[in-house]
Formats: sequence, C-alpha cells, structure tokens
Amino acid sequence: MSQFFEPFGFSFMQDALLVGGLVGGMCALLSCFLILKGWSLMGDAISHAVLPGIVLAYITGIPLAIGAFLAGLFCATSTGFVKRNSRIKEDTAMGVVFTGMFAFGLVLFSKTPSDLHLDHILFGNILGITRFQFWQTIGMGGAVVLVTLLLRKDLLLICFDPGQARVMALPDRFLNYLLLGLLALAIVVALQAVGIILVVAMLVTPGCVAHLWTDRFDRMLAISCGSAVIATVTGILISYHADASTGGCIVLVQAAFFFVSLLVAPKYGIIARKLKR
Repeated sequence: MSQFFEPFGFSFMQDALLVGGLVGGMCALLSCFLILKGWSLMGDAISHAVLPGIVLAYITGIPLAIGAFLAGLFCATSTGFVKRNSRIKEDTAMGVVFTGMFAFGLVLFSKTPSDLHLDHILFGNILGITRFQFWQTIGMGGAVVLVTLLLRKDLLLICFDPGQARVMALPDRFLNYLLLGLLALAIVVALQAVGIILVVAMLVTPGCVAHLWTDRFDRMLAISCGSAVIATVTGILISYHADASTGGCIVLVQAAFFFVSLLVAPKYGIIARKLKR
C-alpha cells in the first residue's frame, strides 16, 4: 500500500492528477454532445489541425495556446466552407482539411529551429507541466466546463433537433459555432495531457461508455465525467508504476471501460441483449 500511495507525495504527481481529472471531465462533457451530434470526426480533425498553429505561434512569439486555438477554429470553419460551396460531404471535407493542415504543421516544424519536442506535442507531457501551464489549464478548462454546463440544454437541442431550436428563436448558428469553439479550446487544454494524437479518444470514448448505460442525458453526462476522471487518474498512476506513456495509459484504461460497458451494460450491453432474446 505504501508503494501504491507513493506518487501522491510528489508535487508533480499532485499537479498531474488535478490537471488530468479536470481535462478528463471537460472532454467527457463535450464527448456527450459530439456523440449525439455525430461530430466525433470533427474532434479528430481539429486535434490534428492545431499543429501548424502551435508552430506559427512559436515563430511569432505569442502563447502556443492562442495559436493552437486559432488553428482549430480555422479547421472547423474551413470544413464548413468546403461543405457549403461544393458537392463534397462533411466527413470528406474534414479529411482533406485536417490532413493538409497537419502536413503543413509537420513541414513548418521540420524547418523551424526550436527547443520544442515533437513527442510532447504528439503524445503529451502531463507529468512535466510548468506552474504557468498548470494554472492555464485550470483556468481554460474550468471556463469550458462552466459554459458547457450553463448552456447544456440549448446545446442539447441543437444536437437533437436544429429545426425546433430555430422555431424557439434560439441562435442555432451561434450555438453551433460556440460548440466548435469550446471543442477547439478543449483540445488545446487537453494537449498537455495526452497530445494531439490521443486527444480524440478522450473526446469520444467517455460519451460512448455513458451512451451504453443510459438514455437520459443528465445521467449520461454524470457517467461520462465519472468514468473519464477515474480512467485518467488510474492511467496516471499506472504510468508512474509501469514507467510507461501517461497519455497512452489513460486512453487504454478508457478503452477498457468501453469494452467492459459493451459487454455488461444493463440495457445495451451484448450480454443484456442476448438475455432479452
């Protein structure tokens, strides 16, 4: 037991657990909306598209988070522009835009002398965050959680029935762009934890887990956040004891939660459905 609780005695582990719990809960909240709206691929697209924004921010000397956020918004709006002005479907437009931006970011990174580590950008470095990054993540992540919870009913309506939202005089276009902005900001916050490549798992898996357990949206939010926080804390502790990739351990624990839920969820699990038959 003393070996198990050993990590809690280190300040960098305490920071990692706090930041990881917040990031996991924040991504889990948005995950529910993305699953219901069918925007799972949008999270993948924006997470890859932020790389050129990070490099350009480093070149110009502005905070990296600002560059990543602007690049994410550019990816989302570019996808919408291509969809509206061509016969290309949305998922295809996402694939073209985010792969192009990710490749552009790789080229910029390879031609820019810097002390940035590509591994930290791709896979995260939650155990090595600075004090400034800690408070930046707490502030930005807290803002995303607060706005999402305050507007959850309006966001839920535009996910389920955009036509009804317009009838009720809700600003559906503004809410769509707000959800995209929250998604881009959440990805910027989560980069410290799991990096560009694995952040999409944090934005998809918790919502999938909760969707297997319940049909009620408030319960879905609670299950999603609870499973994500537990998976994040467990993954950080496993990575400490196993000396393995922290982001990879977090995502593996979330994947394990999903497959367990797929089997034993009381209503939509494989075992429950076979028993009903």
